Amino acid sequence: MMRYQDLSYWLSSVDEPLTPRPGLPGDTDADVAIVGAGYTGLWTAYYLALADPSLRIVVLEKEVAGYGASGRNGGWCSALLPTSLPALARRHGRDRALDMQRAMHETVREVGRVVTAEGIECDWRASGTVVLARSEVQLGRARAAVAEAREYGLADEDLVLLDAAEAAARCHAEGVRGGTYTPHCAAVHPAKLVRGLAEAVERRGARIFERTPVTAVRSGVAVTPAGVVRAPFVVRATEGFTPGLPGQRRTVAPVYSLMVATEPLPEATWAEIGLAERETFSDYRHVIIYGQRTADGRLAFGGRGAPYHFGSRIRPDYDREPRVFAALRRVLGELFPVLGREVPVSHTWGGPLGVARDWTASVGLDARSGLAWAGGYVGDGVGTSNLAGRTLADLIRGEASDLTALPWVNHRSPRWEPEPLRWLAVNAGLRIMFSADEAELRTGRPSRRAAAFSRLLGH
Repeated sequence: MMRYQDLSYWLSSVDEPLTPRPGLPGDTDADVAIVGAGYTGLWTAYYLALADPSLRIVVLEKEVAGYGASGRNGGWCSALLPTSLPALARRHGRDRALDMQRAMHETVREVGRVVTAEGIECDWRASGTVVLARSEVQLGRARAAVAEAREYGLADEDLVLLDAAEAAARCHAEGVRGGTYTPHCAAVHPAKLVRGLAEAVERRGARIFERTPVTAVRSGVAVTPAGVVRAPFVVRATEGFTPGLPGQRRTVAPVYSLMVATEPLPEATWAEIGLAERETFSDYRHVIIYGQRTADGRLAFGGRGAPYHFGSRIRPDYDREPRVFAALRRVLGELFPVLGREVPVSHTWGGPLGVARDWTASVGLDARSGLAWAGGYVGDGVGTSNLAGRTLADLIRGEASDLTALPWVNHRSPRWEPEPLRWLAVNAGLRIMFSADEAELRTGRPSRRAAAFSRLLGH
């Protein structure tokens, strides 16, 4: 049997053996069937059970709760959206775009509220995010980000520009010239959060069946080798694993993000690095990096850059790319020279996240078929999944609310191109962003190719 503890540092450090729950015993009737016991599925079950304890809710999971991105991510519960405010405003208008961003701000607070109310011990620390500018080009992007925020009515309380001293006071990386800070993010131990959420869902009467793969989702049924779950509503909450379901091969592209974690670092080292409040951190390069100071004193650090695999294939050996791990280790050493030439890494891991063709997360319900979905978070799912779960709970219960009026509700992203176009497009995009970062370091000028690619994505 698979050792789930080996999937990530986070899963290796939960205070439980990760023993699978019993599987589905046979054909079952329910009011709501949910496919996937990650954040999206569990938040949906949680808010449904909270709103109506009489509902019969069944959650089906191929492995164990938190097996996917929910147990392997960077531990940022943020208000980030994969689609920019200008892109949302072009589609839906300025006011509705701002409604979406404000809903995400509130979502960070809501997750913190539930963590406290349910007694989930997940190293929650709502200390915000610092995004560093380490070149003049990056500093220009930081200024532009703040100017854009002001244009949409967001104030210093939402995003503020930092000078070099202010940025370094939060995160003392090498060559910091400034940056931005937002309070709308919390550092969290993601596996403890998802495992605690699963327990909270069960306490409220929902049933979770693990080691129960779903082989097909149709109106009124979720099909498994062990039996069929019949329900008026069936929720697809499978994110990066969605292409494995029949008919869903081109719904999202599973793109891999990889991480490393250091050994626990001494306080003298942390005094030179900063992150005293456990702020999450990144910088303004094109190829995304992200990190946090864990509650036990490690640096958990990740980034994009692993290749997309032909045919949206997902395999365990894709979780580990030595070339990418080496690059992450090198970048950590460049950011924090105090770590030395051989950054003391103890854990390496990765996994797929879901990318919609238009880079837009969505949540929805087809009233005729009873089929519901949420996903396409592009790696920003820790917070966004909570908003999705609350929204799905309202949609399923037929409740019109501020949440069901948000612009991502019932958005339909285009399908990805068939292969080999999909493989060519995704990997070409990665190469463009890598080369843009290299060119900006070399020339000190913004990359036109990266800007053009961002416009192509609708950013």
